[in-house]
Amino acid sequence: MAEWKKCTISDIGTVVGGATPSTKKSENYENGNIAWITPKDLSTFSGRYIKNGERFITEVGLKSCSTQLMPKNTVLFSSRAPIGYVAIANGEVCTNQGFKSVIPNENTDPLFLYYLLKYNKEKIENMGSGTTFKEVSGNTMKNIEVTIPVSKDEQIAISSILGALDDKIEKNEKINNNLVA
Repeated sequence: MAEWKKCTISDIGTVVGGATPSTKKSENYENGNIAWITPKDLSTFSGRYIKNGERFITEVGLKSCSTQLMPKNTVLFSSRAPIGYVAIANGEVCTNQGFKSVIPNENTDPLFLYYLLKYNKEKIENMGSGTTFKEVSGNTMKNIEVTIPVSKDEQIAISSILGALDDKIEKNEKINNNLVA
């Protein structure tokens, strides 16, 4: 039986926020090749791994604001409008301010972290605050308590079972979509 431990999100990864380069300056977007993802991009996304969103930003756009280039396997988590869209970066990406993404540390399996955040979506959502719409702050996200297997191998074993189930679901969806088309 696996040994589990209580910890916070900041114990298993680095929480990173995003930002939006000024849309009034075309040099921030025109001919951009840096993947930039918004919650809207995840609203119609049903997979686990995302390569890019609808828009790209330029190097100038990246440097013009506080968004950061996050590495492959960063787990993207929308922190407002709405809270709880989750995907894993399938390459380097940036996000807008609607995310509190988690760059997993070396002892954390990215796919396990993905499922952990999906499982805790409601708990995280309930910790959001705001009058117009709820939002989860970076500090709140960092301090969310979770329980995880101590061993990364155990995390991988769990995520591979869940991943195999999702693989079957995705395959069935593709088959169904082909039947409809």
